[in-house]
Amino acid sequence: MSDSHPEPKQRPRFVAGATCPNCGAVDRMVIDPTGDERRCVACEFVEARPDGPTELPVTRVTRASARRVETPAEAIKLLD
Repeated sequence: MSDSHPEPKQRPRFVAGATCPNCGAVDRMVIDPTGDERRCVACEFVEARPDGPTELPVTRVTRASARRVETPAEAIKLLD
């Protein structure tokens, strides 16, 4: 007789805010932890997970030119 308990089955995890590249549905992408794939529950699109880190999309926060802009300070006058 074995004292080990069977491993609980891992459930697919939804990716918040992810958009399906096939049908465009938002919040319908899941990651399967055992199969190393992502899939859409709306259209059954399946794709292998990327091997390495992907590049971040360019946004107003990550853009180098946005970080170089200095906003000059202005003096304000308080009224009584």
